[in-house]
Amino acid sequence: MLKMEEKYELLKELGSGNFGVARLVRDKKTKQLFAVKYIERGTKIDEKVQREIINHRSLMHPNIVLFREVMLTPTHLAIVMEYAAGGELFERMCTAGRFSEDEARYFFQQLISGVSYCHSMEICHRDLKLENTLLDGNAAPRVKICDFGYSKSGVLHSKPHSTVGTPAYIAPEVLSRKEYDGKIADVWSCGVTLYVMLVGSYPFEDPEDPRDFRKTIARIVSVQYSIPEYVHISSSCRQFLSQIFVANPSKRITIQAIKNNPWFRKNLPRELLEGEKCNYENLRICQSTQSVEEITQIVQEARIPAEGSKGSWHSMVGTLDPEDDNGASSADME
Repeated sequence: MLKMEEKYELLKELGSGNFGVARLVRDKKTKQLFAVKYIERGTKIDEKVQREIINHRSLMHPNIVLFREVMLTPTHLAIVMEYAAGGELFERMCTAGRFSEDEARYFFQQLISGVSYCHSMEICHRDLKLENTLLDGNAAPRVKICDFGYSKSGVLHSKPHSTVGTPAYIAPEVLSRKEYDGKIADVWSCGVTLYVMLVGSYPFEDPEDPRDFRKTIARIVSVQYSIPEYVHISSSCRQFLSQIFVANPSKRITIQAIKNNPWFRKNLPRELLEGEKCNYENLRICQSTQSVEEITQIVQEARIPAEGSKGSWHSMVGTLDPEDDNGASSADME
């Protein structure tokens, strides 16, 4: 089996997070670019990491960052995945301030396409937000959902009951700490994402005190939000949001009903219209060839902390030139 440094050429750092660091690499043989998420070996490699990888491996859709493989370095577990060169949707929105209704719908349609596919594979994401939505390409950017760290599979696990996710995007039922349907909670998070794209702020934050999470939570539970007067959106869009922001999950609009909604279907791209009939053959170039058994074995091995091998890792990282971006734009992966 090839070692990480034998198979991939390190190009630059993409970003960092609680997990560790993400880097841009090039496959030495195919010259394809990939993003690699490095997680330090040892205690950081837990059941959550294994679940994230196995859930991510099973997903193959144009609106989801594709999983490639996992590899071991002397000090880290390396998760190799598709590189989305357009960066975070969050960054794009911050630059724009907010999107027009048509722009927001364009991105939302793709988000729903990816989420719908996840749900059809019995996987709920549980941390959908603009920061976990990447873009590929600039002219007609394609949305790519990433970060399956909080995901749960209905096949492998019971219904989720833990309070996970990002406070501003959390559904009311998730805050109750009782069992809830992760798919319906994902719909709420998609609604928050749409609102943020349209308005440029979070729907349930107290405008006077946006950093007070207790006030945010109280407003989520009571579904207290408004659309500022300076934001001009259609009445059908307002009505659509009101069908998502429903405290009772059994009365909230479903993914299928969203896909049939006239506001959602307006200017729907042809490839989304064809939906599940779409041929994903071109995605197979990136598709993982690793079995669940192989992945499990590598992850288990990664749980053993590295001993006296920091030198190898640092010599590998030392080849990076921070000024050399090789023409690729940065994106904070997962």
